[in-house]
Amino acid sequence: MSRLPARAAAFAFALTTLASAAYAQARPETFTLANGMQVVVITDRRAPVVTHQVWYRVGAADEPRGRSGIAHFLEHLLFKGTDRIAQGEFSRTIARNGGDDNAQTSWDYTAYYERIARERLELVMTMEADRMRNARITEEVIASERDVIIEERRQRIDNNPGQVLGERMRAMLYPNHPYGTPIIGWLHEMRGLTRQDALDFYQIYYAPNNAILVVAGDVDAAELRPLAERIYGRVRPTRNLPARTWVQDPPPVGPMRVTHRDERVRQPSVSRLYPALSHTTDEGTEAHALDVAIEVLGGSETSRLYRILVEERRLAVAAGASADTAGRGGASISVYATPAPNVTLETLEAAMDEVIGAYLREGPTQIEIERARNNIAASAIYARDSQENLAFWYGSSLAEGESLDDIVNWADRIRAVSREDALAMARRTLVTANSVTGWLLPAEGAAP
Repeated sequence: MSRLPARAAAFAFALTTLASAAYAQARPETFTLANGMQVVVITDRRAPVVTHQVWYRVGAADEPRGRSGIAHFLEHLLFKGTDRIAQGEFSRTIARNGGDDNAQTSWDYTAYYERIARERLELVMTMEADRMRNARITEEVIASERDVIIEERRQRIDNNPGQVLGERMRAMLYPNHPYGTPIIGWLHEMRGLTRQDALDFYQIYYAPNNAILVVAGDVDAAELRPLAERIYGRVRPTRNLPARTWVQDPPPVGPMRVTHRDERVRQPSVSRLYPALSHTTDEGTEAHALDVAIEVLGGSETSRLYRILVEERRLAVAAGASADTAGRGGASISVYATPAPNVTLETLEAAMDEVIGAYLREGPTQIEIERARNNIAASAIYARDSQENLAFWYGSSLAEGESLDDIVNWADRIRAVSREDALAMARRTLVTANSVTGWLLPAEGAAP
């Protein structure tokens, strides 16, 4: 995602051409079991291994108010055993069979995944289907694992001043929408999570008709379907699944600011968040245009922000922007800069605003647009060349509300973005009145 010299134009074109082939080859087979479970099969015969993933259409955004962190907590609890699998044996069994496993929680989904030899696929499917409905959640496990997630929060968030600031900025950006609540949860609410909270969440949402099975690797749909029907097809669905209707935020009333000081901060920084539409909430290809627009503004070391603030004016040692346009309920754009020595945040923020303002007035050049489109597509080639990444892309996108056609045609839609499309989305999104700006500073009186 960087500006390419003229000599590299042919290379970029070749990468883009390869991207078309990669996407065409990645077209998955799909079917739905009688109990409502969606199955996606991505055949990759390069090695006798498979990536097996189960994506539940439930995440932190679906938590009851006052019970933040329960989705992530339950992710931990599902590794604690079932009536058939002893505590801790799930991962040990996968490892003994030469595989590895993990899980992930987002606002939109919770995913469990394994990578293992093709001949062990049935074992993995049987174990995953078992814990879909038969997890053993005892009071003893609740107490010990609650301590684990609280410690995880302390290490990842509370001991990291940048993460603390980011958490507060997001809460301001989404004052009512559940995306403003941290995935790991607020500490005071995590301390009160109970066994009943976990059971209620589990019994409602962990069901085949709320799940997507993605299998990528040395298998096709004809081979997988009998296994899926025999193993997952017997799992009981949840009747009357709750609708995923989330509360919305009121209209913005003006720009917001927050300053966080901490004695551990050694390098000040300024950052800003803007609310944005996502690939699920847009109309047509608006999110694709926004991806390209933000790539031009700050996606690499040759972007507008980096080139002007770091290389030309030497006001910053780092600067950029990113578009997080995935999300069933919307998305966000972030802009950031870290000052060079003896440069104040006031000076740096003013310069950052100048760059953004000029970009919105003048728009990207056609060369910048072509460069951004080529490099976004090129990055996708490398990401999707990995079997695990390819499965992750399909699983997360489907769980976030996109269709298979959206995923398969993503590269073509990126390449179709025009200069006018990108400029229109930049102007629509980069509105200061809708933003939250954060300053990260050392504690008062701390040595520079």
